[in-house]
Amino acid sequence: MRFFRPVATACALACLSAGVMRAPAAGAQEQMAVGASDQDHALLERVEHHLDAISLLKARFRQTAPDGGQTTGTAWIDRTNRRMRFQYDPPSPLLLVANHDQVVFNDSQLDQTTTMPMDKTPLGLLLRPHLQLSGDVTVTGLSRDGNAVNITVVRTDSPGDGSLTLLFHDSPLLLRGWIIQDAQEQTTRVDLLDIHAGGAMPPDSLFNTDLPEH
Repeated sequence: MRFFRPVATACALACLSAGVMRAPAAGAQEQMAVGASDQDHALLERVEHHLDAISLLKARFRQTAPDGGQTTGTAWIDRTNRRMRFQYDPPSPLLLVANHDQVVFNDSQLDQTTTMPMDKTPLGLLLRPHLQLSGDVTVTGLSRDGNAVNITVVRTDSPGDGSLTLLFHDSPLLLRGWIIQDAQEQTTRVDLLDIHAGGAMPPDSLFNTDLPEH
């Protein structure tokens, strides 16, 4: 396995890449904040309520890298406790765990572990128990296409930390994945499949961030 390919894939997912993200134009942010229609505001409120209702989620996922390569696995998302686990299917050596305000990425084949603050990644927004789409979060894009709704957000004070596009089905509203875009406008997409919300809390060991370091 070539070194840069698995690292680039997981880094795009968790925004662990070395390059900074391109900040959206100030005019675009102002237009969204000032010019959003009543219908847009109502949709954003629906999205906030939907995300608030997601405390625990388990799903299969399909991740598409910037080069089109795909990997699959199982995801656990615990928004109440701000933690997540992405367990990639064999033969992938990748594992991503977010917990204790950290995002930890491990490549067992390369014997390499990388850690960075959760609040420096767009995934930190997704793991907020209450993601309010205003204030310290700015909506930079909102689109509808049939039954699909896409909402792009950045941190208001640090848009250079990255952008996160949340993907929803509408009628009824359902989170179905997200897209992260880097400074070179390359995107990594995660689609959630076979989603199970709620249920018994998985063991704490599943979110252990003490991954091997070599």
